[in-house]
Amino acid sequence: MDADANRTPKLVGTVWGLLILNTLGSTGAETIVPLPRSLIQMVTMGALAVAFTLALALNLRLRVRPSAYLLLLTLLLAPSVISSADLQSGFGALFRCARMALFVGTLWLLSRWWDGGTTFVRQHIRWYFVVLCSVAAGALVSPGAALPDLYGGRLVGALWPLTPPQIGQYAAVIIGLSVLLLLSGRTDRRSAALVIVPSLVLLLLTHTRTATLGLLVGLALAISSLTLTSAAARRFFSWAVLTAAVAAVVFASALQAWFLRGQSEENFSNLTGRAKVWDALLAAPRTTGEKVFGIGLGDKSFDGLPIDNSWLAVYHEQGLIGVALVAAVFVVLGGVALLRPPSPARACAIFLISYCALASYTEAGLGDASPYLLHLAVAASLLTAPAPAAPPTATEPPRRRVPRWARTSEVS
Repeated sequence: MDADANRTPKLVGTVWGLLILNTLGSTGAETIVPLPRSLIQMVTMGALAVAFTLALALNLRLRVRPSAYLLLLTLLLAPSVISSADLQSGFGALFRCARMALFVGTLWLLSRWWDGGTTFVRQHIRWYFVVLCSVAAGALVSPGAALPDLYGGRLVGALWPLTPPQIGQYAAVIIGLSVLLLLSGRTDRRSAALVIVPSLVLLLLTHTRTATLGLLVGLALAISSLTLTSAAARRFFSWAVLTAAVAAVVFASALQAWFLRGQSEENFSNLTGRAKVWDALLAAPRTTGEKVFGIGLGDKSFDGLPIDNSWLAVYHEQGLIGVALVAAVFVVLGGVALLRPPSPARACAIFLISYCALASYTEAGLGDASPYLLHLAVAASLLTAPAPAAPPTATEPPRRRVPRWARTSEVS
C-alpha cells in the first residue's frame, strides 16, 4: 500500500462524527424545543446510512485491515439474527440487527485507515466535544430544562435528549484521552485545557458515579503503563496520588454526599434498584434456545425496566453465545494491549478498554451499536500494527548515451 493510500482522508472524520450521531439515542430528557421521537430516529438512522455510503465511497476497493475486534462483532450478529428471527421481540429486533450490521460494516470500511496512530482518538475527542458544547449551550439557554427536578437536578441535554449518564460518559472519555495526549506531548496545554476544564465541569454537574470512577480507574491504569518511559507521566501520577489522598481526608464528607446523591445507604447498596431488576431477569424461566441465543435485540429492558448492565443485557438478548463473544472482545483487546511496548497509543487503548469494562457493570450497550463499541473501536485502531511500507519498485538503470559518430561500425 503506497503512501497516498495510507493517508487518512478528511471525510473519514465526517464518517466518524455520523457514527457518533447515530449512537446518541432517541430517548432522554425533555428538550427546550420538543423533538418527536420519530424525527430523532430519522436523523440518527439517516446519519448511519450516510456514514456507510461515505465510507464505501472512500473505500471502493474494499480494502480492510485484519481485526479480531471487528471479527468478533461480526460473529455477534449471528446470535442476534437467530434470536430475532422468531419475532419474539417484534419487528424492531430485525431492524436493530440491520442497524448493527450497517454499523459494523462501516467500521470494517474505516479499518483501512487503522494504523496505530492517534487519528481516531482526535476525531473521537473532537466530535464528543461538539456534543458537550450542545449540552453547555442548552444549560446556558435554559438552566431549568438542563437541570430538571425529574433527574434530581442532574445535568441533561436540553437541546438534544441526552441523559446524565450519557453526558458523563462522553465527558469522562474525552477528559481521559486529552490528559493522555497531553502527558505524551501529542497536544499542547492550551488545547488540552480547552477540552478538559469545561468537560470536567459538565461531568461534575451530571453527578455520574460510573463515569467518574471509570475516568479515575482508567487514567490510573493508563498512566501506570507510561511511568516506565515517561518522566511527565511519573510526575503526574505522583502528584495525582498525593492530591487524591489529601482530598479523600479533607473532603471525605463532601465526597460521600456527592456519591450518595441524597440516596439512602440501602438504595445506594442495591445500585438504585438495579439489583432488583437483575435478580428478576436471572430468575425468569427460559428455554434452552433462549439461554443460548437470547430473545432478540431489544431496548435493553426487562419488564419495562432498564437492565443497566451490559452482560445481563447481552445474556437477555443474545444469550450465552453473545456473552462469550463480548468477553472475548475484552480478552483479545486487553491481551494485545498488555503485549504492546509502552507508548501513548497503548496508554489510550488501556484507558478505553478499562473504562468500558468498568462501565459495563452499570451501563448497557456492548451487544449493540453504541458509544461503547465506538470507544473499543478506537482502542482497536490504536492497537493495530502499522501497514508495512511498500517495497520500492525496481527501475531500469539509465542507458549510457552513445555519441552519433560512434553508433556505426563502418570503416572508411
